[in-house]
Amino acid sequence: MNLDFSAIADSIPYILKGIGVTLEIAAFACVFGFILGVLLSLIKLSGIKPLQWLADFYTSVFRGTPLVLQLIIIYMGIPQMFPSIDISPMPAAILAFSLNSAAYISEIIRGGIMAVDKGQSEAAQALGVSYTSMMKDIILPQALKNIIPALMNEFISLTKESAIVTVIGALDIMRRAYIVGGATFHYIEPLLVAGLIYYIIVLILSYAGKLVEKRMRIGD
Repeated sequence: MNLDFSAIADSIPYILKGIGVTLEIAAFACVFGFILGVLLSLIKLSGIKPLQWLADFYTSVFRGTPLVLQLIIIYMGIPQMFPSIDISPMPAAILAFSLNSAAYISEIIRGGIMAVDKGQSEAAQALGVSYTSMMKDIILPQALKNIIPALMNEFISLTKESAIVTVIGALDIMRRAYIVGGATFHYIEPLLVAGLIYYIIVLILSYAGKLVEKRMRIGD
C-alpha cells in the first residue's frame, strides 16, 4: 500500500480546524458533567432513599448503554418528540456528552468524598457547621485534590470519544478527515493525520494534568 500525503497536503489546515470543535465539545461536556456529577454524588450520599435510587438509576443507564446510542437518541429523538425543537449537531453532542460524563464523574467524586477522613465531618458536625458549609468548605476541597488525576483522565477520554459526533455530522477532526478522504479518494492519509492530531492533544492534556497534580502536591 502506497501512502501519498501530498494528495491531502492542502486539506490539512481544514482538518486542523476541527480541533476547536473537538475541544469545545469536550470542554463544555466536562464543565456541565462536573456540575451535574457533583449534584449526583451528593444525592447518592444524602441518605434520602428515593433520590439515591434515582441517582443510581441515572448512573446505571448512562454507564450501561453506548455513548453513540445516547448521542443519536438525543439528536434524533428530541425533534421527533418535540417537533418545534430543531437541535443542531453541536448542542446535541454537548448535551449527550455532558449527561454521559456526569454519570462517571459522580462516581469519581463520590469515591473522593468517601476517601476523606470521617473525622473531618464529625469534627465539623460537633462544631455546629451546617451540612452545606461542611461539604462546600471542608469535604469537597479535600476530595477534589484526590480526584484531579481521575477527572483529567475523564477529560482526555471525552476528547477521544468526541470522534463519534461524526455520525451526526458535527465538523470535528474525524468528520473533516472523512470529508477530505471522500474529496481526494485518499482515505487512509487523512485518517492518519486525524489520529496524529488526537495523539498530540492527548499528550498535551496528559502533561498539563501532571503539572496540575504536581502543583497541588507542592501546595499541600
